[in-house]
Amino acid sequence: MKYSETHLKKDILNAIKKVGYEEMTPIQERAIPAVLEGRDMIACAQTGTGKTAAFALPILHMLSDEHRKVPRALVVTPTRELAQQIFDNFKKYGRYLKLRCACIYGGASQNVQIEKLKQGYDILIATPGRLLDFESRGIVSLDKIEILVLDEADCMMDMGFIPDIRKIEKLIPEEHQTLLFSATMPKEIEALARDFLTNPEDIRVAATSSPADTVDQKICFVDRADKKHVLKSFLDRKEVKKSIVFTRTKHGADRLVRDLGKEGIRSMAIHGDKTQGQRKNALERFRSGNVKVLVATDVASRGIDIPKISHVFNYDLPDEAESYIHRIGRAGRAGHTGEAITMCTQDDVSLLRDIERLVKKEIPEELTQWTVSVDKNKKVLHPRKRSHAGRPPQKNDQKNHGQKKPSSNTQKERKTIATGKKPVAKKEQKKDKSPAERQRKFIKKPGTDRMNRPVKKNINGRKGNSQKVS
Repeated sequence: MKYSETHLKKDILNAIKKVGYEEMTPIQERAIPAVLEGRDMIACAQTGTGKTAAFALPILHMLSDEHRKVPRALVVTPTRELAQQIFDNFKKYGRYLKLRCACIYGGASQNVQIEKLKQGYDILIATPGRLLDFESRGIVSLDKIEILVLDEADCMMDMGFIPDIRKIEKLIPEEHQTLLFSATMPKEIEALARDFLTNPEDIRVAATSSPADTVDQKICFVDRADKKHVLKSFLDRKEVKKSIVFTRTKHGADRLVRDLGKEGIRSMAIHGDKTQGQRKNALERFRSGNVKVLVATDVASRGIDIPKISHVFNYDLPDEAESYIHRIGRAGRAGHTGEAITMCTQDDVSLLRDIERLVKKEIPEELTQWTVSVDKNKKVLHPRKRSHAGRPPQKNDQKNHGQKKPSSNTQKERKTIATGKKPVAKKEQKKDKSPAERQRKFIKKPGTDRMNRPVKKNINGRKGNSQKVS
């Protein structure tokens, strides 16, 4: 279905045409009419299927009749990057309208954001923490909100924002339209939808456990020590034009950037410890092609919407299987094809099994010169315990860490049993005293000898023992 066949305003259609879009995606075909009807909606679709336009276009259409300069639509999203991305999309789609948008998020200057809010706005895009902070200080008012959008609800759940979302929902008027979007639909999100939504339109474009069909998935079994060599061999391939490498930790991302730099591969890291300026700079350089490798963590990955990403590399497997779908969804966006390669060690086998259960298929293996055999039925690789002192393993090695089982009675205890006398404990060694203390000890007292012993005088008045006179 084409956008021109919808009931959207002409100014919005012209903006869409300028962006270069003609055909609507499946999520947009079903979501846009439901939103225009004023219905609550819960929509589940894969990452990169046009979810932002599915709620941005009808919101712009409904608010364009009246320009009040007070927030009437609120979009809550988990990360700074995603908030900025949604803000940019609203500006593109509403370029010919008089509506104003504002964007607030943590990690950026509050004064700059406050000055922009004073200019007036109709649509507010915000992260939960900064929104509640500004509302508590009277900087933002939510009493005129007509439409509430919860984007990437599953990510907000993973980041612990659900209590904040419930606070925000209580701050807006009871009569409002709620739109909930999520890439996956765990039970917690379904429970949240039941609390927030009234008779919602339930849209499930594709199975929540299925990644985009345009992404070719591969698994590479390697030893942990060989991961860097395997990654470099993939990055050196000609078909790898622009790629994202995912790590489990922020420190791991920084360390990998340094290691790749030593190999002559330019890359930049994006994670929660980076400032907003650093993250924005990394994304801009990656988008422009100055840097072809972006190293990211799971949280930061939610805000990455860059077209024509050819490859996604899972340097570390995610702790949650759902994060795997979000990761590989960075490739194969907007109809383009992509490839996702995951490096798996023996210790990661249990995580791999969770992922394969979620995607409901066995991921094919990619062979390299570093490929190792892995037992998928083995949960954890336990290192083999070594025997000690060149002797064969004994029965009690597991309890005593390879050492002989100690005797129940020591030599002293056996001697005590035989003699019936307890051994005399050695006196504790006295601590050395300072020179001043030693000097004070040997100060000679009057009427004493050099050992401070009392001296008796004899009848002649001399010192010494008194003698009896006959």
